[in-house]
Amino acid sequence: MKATEVPSITGAYLFEPTPYADERGFFCRTFDADVVRSVGLDPDAFLQDSLSRSVRGVLRGLHLRSGEGEAKLVRCSYGKIFDVVVDLRPDSPTYRNVATFELSGDTQVSLYIPAGCAHGFQALTEIADTSYRIDRPHDPTEDVTIAFDDPELAVPWPLPVTSTSQRDREAPSLAEVLKRREG
Repeated sequence: MKATEVPSITGAYLFEPTPYADERGFFCRTFDADVVRSVGLDPDAFLQDSLSRSVRGVLRGLHLRSGEGEAKLVRCSYGKIFDVVVDLRPDSPTYRNVATFELSGDTQVSLYIPAGCAHGFQALTEIADTSYRIDRPHDPTEDVTIAFDDPELAVPWPLPVTSTSQRDREAPSLAEVLKRREG
């Protein structure tokens, strides 16, 4: 497994496993504490694992946490997703940068998203399972949602949106969220 820094989002990393393939399929390590530690992250910080299943066109996000934020390790364990990270840390040199990735069950690459970044994804296959490792227990009172179609962010979602939650449909713009954070 190797770790690669994401240049457009300070503190974000891609963790690429080394698959061992044979006639049965493949095997790979999807998490390695030593590799995580090698880039300065604490592997013991992850407290919760979650899984979502989405169908083609479903969009989830853009989500982040208020307060101390929430760091995530995200992986598409089955299918394929278009993954988006927006750096919303005011002191970050990559503040307001948007980075996109294609994560798939074929590669099992994991994306580390630092606290203070918004995250969302769209399912590109008929079924897409997305796994999350999160460094804080979920507190719904800290949930923040930004409009996935905010023109300021101009996220190039690859498919028409077939479904999203009511929360995501009614989300405020980035400008509104930032104004609330400052106030």
